[in-house]
Amino acid sequence: MRARTAIACSVADQGVAALTNILVLVSAARISTVADFARFSAVYLVFTVLLGISGAYTGQPLVLRRGDDEEVRGACRLSVAFTLLAAAALGSLLAGICLPLSGATPAALLALGVVLPVVLGQDTMRYAFSTLHLPHLALAGDVLRLACVLGALAVQPHGVSAARLVAVWGLATLPALLLSAALLARTAAGTPLRLGALLRRGHLGRRFVVEFGVGNATAQLSVLGLGTVGDPLVVGALRGATTLFGPLNVLFGSATGFGPPLLGRLADDRRRIRAAAVLAAVLAATAAAWAVTLALLPEPAGRRLLGDTWPTAAALLPATGSQYAAMAVATCGLLALRVLDPRTTLAVQVVFSFTAVALLIGGYVLGGVPGAAWGLCLGSVCKALATWGRVVRLGRRAVAGRPTVSADPAPGPVRPKSAGS
Repeated sequence: MRARTAIACSVADQGVAALTNILVLVSAARISTVADFARFSAVYLVFTVLLGISGAYTGQPLVLRRGDDEEVRGACRLSVAFTLLAAAALGSLLAGICLPLSGATPAALLALGVVLPVVLGQDTMRYAFSTLHLPHLALAGDVLRLACVLGALAVQPHGVSAARLVAVWGLATLPALLLSAALLARTAAGTPLRLGALLRRGHLGRRFVVEFGVGNATAQLSVLGLGTVGDPLVVGALRGATTLFGPLNVLFGSATGFGPPLLGRLADDRRRIRAAAVLAAVLAATAAAWAVTLALLPEPAGRRLLGDTWPTAAALLPATGSQYAAMAVATCGLLALRVLDPRTTLAVQVVFSFTAVALLIGGYVLGGVPGAAWGLCLGSVCKALATWGRVVRLGRRAVAGRPTVSADPAPGPVRPKSAGS
C-alpha cells in the first residue's frame, strides 16, 4: 500500500474509532435515565482507562516492532493473544468481585468484566494491522463495529439498565473482532506464541504505561483540584475549551499510535526526522486554522455546541488554540523519539507533565482561568522545545555514525544497532 493511502486509512480508522466512542455515549444518554447514564458513564470511564493501559502495554510497543516479516507477524499474533488472555483474566477478576455485590453499578461492572476481552481485543487488532502496513483492514473492522454497536443500541428500549447497556455495547463488538481475527489469521497463522516475551523486564510497554498514567492523569487531576479548592468554573471552562478541539485529539492519537510504522518505511533517520517535522508543521497549522474557525463562530452557534459554557470557553480560544499548536509540535517530536530511541520519551513525559501542572497552577494564581489556560499553553511549548531538542541531538548522533538504540521492543532487552539500519 502506498504511504499516502496508508496515512489516509490510519487517520480514517482513528476517526471511526473516536466517532464510535462519542456516539455510544450519545446513544446511551438518549435511551437511559439520568441515573443509569451516570452509572454507564462511570463504567465507560473505567473501560477508557483500561483501554489506555492496554494500548500502552501492547499496542504502542507493537507498532515499533522491527525485524523480518515472520518476526513482525509473530509479534502481532502474540500481542493479540496476550491481550485476549490478560483481558479475560482481568475481566474474570472484576466479575468475581462484583458478582456477590448488589446494586446497579456492580452489575454494570460485572458486565464490563464479561465483555472486556472482546473490546480490548478489537483495539489491539488495530495496532496489529497498522504494524503489518494493512490499515485498511483495521478500518474495515472498526466500520463494522460502528454499525453493529449503533444498531444494537438503537433497538434498546428507553430506560434500559446500565448493565444491559454495557453488555449490548460490548457484545456488539464481537462481529468486528471475529472479522479482524479472520483477516489476521490469513497473515499471522502458525507463528509461534511466546507469551513470556511480553512479561520480560525489558519490555517497553512498562515504560509506556507509566507515560500514559503521568501524561493523562496529572493535568486532569490538577484541573479538578483547582475546581475543588478554587473556582469551580475553571473545570467547566477548560474542559469546554478542550472539547472544542476534539477533532485534533483524533489526529494526535493517530500520529502517536499509528505513525511509527509509516516512519519506519523511510530509509534512514534523517528522512524520518524530516517527515516528523513536516507532520508537525501540518498539524500545528491545522490547529491554528481550527482555532480561527472556532473564534469566528457566531454566539448562537457556539451556544448550540456548549450551551452556557460557550462564553467562558470562547474567551480561552486564543490560549487553547496556541496550546494545541504547541501540542502538535510536541506530539510529532515524541513520535520521532519513539522511532529513534523509545527509551527517551518517559523522562520527557514525566518532567514536562509536572511542569505543565506547575505552570497551570501558577497561571491560575496570577491570572485566574485565562492565566491557567495560558499556563497549560506554556507547558506545551516547553515540552515541544524539549522533545525537538532531543530529536536534533539524536539526529546528529546518527549522522556522526554513533550507535543508536533500536526501537525493537521485544523480545528480550534492547539491543544496539548501527545507524541507519
